[in-house]
Amino acid sequence: MESLWLDTSPAIETDPFVPGGAYDTIVVGAGLTGLATAVLLARGGQRVAVLEARRTGAVTTGNTTAKISLLQGTVLSQIARHHDVSAVRAYVAANRTAQEWLLSFCAAAGVDCETRDAWTYAVTSDGAAALTQERDACRAAGLPVECTTETELPFRVEAALKLPGQAQFHPLQALAALAGELRSHSGTLVEGIRVKEVHHADSGRVRVVTEPGDLEAGQVVLATGIPILDRGGYFAVVKPQRSYASAFPVKGDVPEGMYLSADSPSRSLRTATVNGTRYLLAGGNGHPVGRSAHTRYRVTGLHEWTRRHFAVDEARYDWSAQDYSPASALPYVGELPLLGRSIYAATGFNKWGMTNGVAAAASLAARILGEEDPNAGLYKAKVSFPDAVSTVKDNAEVGLQMISGWAGGLSRTAGGEPPEGLGVVVREGGSPVAVCTVNGVTTRRSAICPHLHGVLAWNDAEASWDCPLHGSRFSADGKLLEGPAVRGLDPA
Repeated sequence: MESLWLDTSPAIETDPFVPGGAYDTIVVGAGLTGLATAVLLARGGQRVAVLEARRTGAVTTGNTTAKISLLQGTVLSQIARHHDVSAVRAYVAANRTAQEWLLSFCAAAGVDCETRDAWTYAVTSDGAAALTQERDACRAAGLPVECTTETELPFRVEAALKLPGQAQFHPLQALAALAGELRSHSGTLVEGIRVKEVHHADSGRVRVVTEPGDLEAGQVVLATGIPILDRGGYFAVVKPQRSYASAFPVKGDVPEGMYLSADSPSRSLRTATVNGTRYLLAGGNGHPVGRSAHTRYRVTGLHEWTRRHFAVDEARYDWSAQDYSPASALPYVGELPLLGRSIYAATGFNKWGMTNGVAAAASLAARILGEEDPNAGLYKAKVSFPDAVSTVKDNAEVGLQMISGWAGGLSRTAGGEPPEGLGVVVREGGSPVAVCTVNGVTTRRSAICPHLHGVLAWNDAEASWDCPLHGSRFSADGKLLEGPAVRGLDPA
């Protein structure tokens, strides 16, 4: 599975890795958050290097629906349930400033951004009730949302909120422009380098450990979706969610606005014109990572829903994205607690990284450069006691997944090779072993996630092994794809 964005990405020039290098700041992760942070630091006169384990935009940014919107489903009412109205206003203000920065950057760099109305809609009475709460939160925060039941959708809705003047774009074009500006400031962008550890050196600087060699920096920013280090405890207070998207060539009238449902299963819609072909992008059918059997049915279900309602051809692209829902309903941004001095992180963007990622970058760059944080008082780095309490249920589910995974993995003895495209966890030599067949090749690896030892589940939509505990993901042959783990699967 590859996204429309990654398949049509412009060429992004990168640099060779030079072991032993020293920098003012090293940014780990070349998505929107990482590259925006790096550009802001380079503008401030710093010598910056960005290290990406795979390719630029390979994880969340390259798999987003790329809506640059202040109307974000039911996010504001979620924040209002956890915080007072001042936090909701501060969140909107931070996202508005980030939206303005990103649109201004794209305009200057020649990246096309299309202005669109953003919509959140409901087709059930429960969804309509949720929209009432979202309307109140929006208006309290100063967002001029309109309430209506008249939309472009070809089916009846119970309620809808509309916010004009939002935007959408091709995210890899924006990353290419950011990478170009970074390199114009003598910054470095290196792909294919996975960071395995970050720790403080005797020199007082921060040492970044990679397989080809170590680097040193004054500060390190972890812009990896979820931080790869466990010192902040973020893996326990953000919930990894997997969702799916498809791009369908358009053959008739389709909605021009950016739509998101308040009901479950979620549905997201927007258009995109790439290389002369106009697409309708449909997304949704999300679930906690590693906790859904036969994920391919979520993709085919999305196809069936879209083709039933809209004038489109068969899907040309299918992909998925991983997002992290924060316990506090606000992202965690700042210097890592628990021995994290000079090590910064940003996580928990709750599916709205196009604005939150840029807002986080502004906060991180300001703190590192010794300037006033434009979002002071909003984003916190430390996990609070209420956050921990609010995740009791989620962490109980994690515990059950740990128990059930080990019980299941030790109860099934090895049999024949799985059919093409399927994987199974079996017992071999008293341990859970992940066995799968992809492209005619059967592979056996340890089924134990190297992060915190959860037993993996097979994702048949993406031919990957996914951890149901904290969202680490691995390819069929055991290579690390994403998540808090820092290495691949052990041999069986």
